[in-house]
Amino acid sequence: MRTIFYISDGTALTAEAFGKAMLSMFPLKVIHKTLAFIDTIEKAELAVNKINQAYQESGERPIIFHTFVSIDIKRVITSSKGSCYDFLDYFVAPLSKELNMAAQPKTHRTHGIQENNDVRDNYDFRIDAVNYTLANDDGSNISDYDEADIILLGVSRTGKTPTSLYLALHYGIKAANYPLTEDDNMENLQLPKVLKPFRHKIYGLTLDPQRLHEIRSKRREGSRYASMQQCRFELQEVEKMYRREAIPFLDSTRFSVEEIAAKILAETNLERHRF
Repeated sequence: MRTIFYISDGTALTAEAFGKAMLSMFPLKVIHKTLAFIDTIEKAELAVNKINQAYQESGERPIIFHTFVSIDIKRVITSSKGSCYDFLDYFVAPLSKELNMAAQPKTHRTHGIQENNDVRDNYDFRIDAVNYTLANDDGSNISDYDEADIILLGVSRTGKTPTSLYLALHYGIKAANYPLTEDDNMENLQLPKVLKPFRHKIYGLTLDPQRLHEIRSKRREGSRYASMQQCRFELQEVEKMYRREAIPFLDSTRFSVEEIAAKILAETNLERHRF
């Protein structure tokens, strides 16, 4: 089995994003390893040892996706027995020509906190958004909904919390979420009164009944809450309410949290404060 290394003198998030996007086009099983903050020659040499060891153990060349500012560190990594890919090699020169400007690489510029006001503002947006989302999770605080950028709605275990946190952490969006439970009278489900003033901010999530049954069973196996009958009933009623109230909603069954967030952003046109 191939070992995939994502290596950088920073967080390695860019290398991971590029590498995983490339690998998604190939149907193969791999071992993922991320080596972040390889910012000295000594650390680079240790990374090379790990790469070469993976080669010796598997007999297959490890694949390395990397981004480095330092030419010397990059040279150490590319001397390994891995197959190296740095997408910046292919795009920096053409972009520099188009912009008529020389690139000025700087470690951590992409993901760190810089003195540049735009980057610092984006960072502050994300921190504020995460704090807001944590304070407004699962209907725990309904007094601050006027500050929300979006309010995710759905029955228990349909992905409201992870999606809210992803929107906050990655896009600086203040995402509250509110659970629909049996206390809301599922047999005659109406939009809760507390949410009606914020109807324009609401986005619904739903799920396939079988998937919801599986998720709930891991939490409370054998309970009425996790039964297929209850899952099917709750989802039918909430989807009826979404349609009746003209609330946009998404069936998240086959999507990752990243894809759910991206689809919500595409449909709502929320302003992103991306780092």
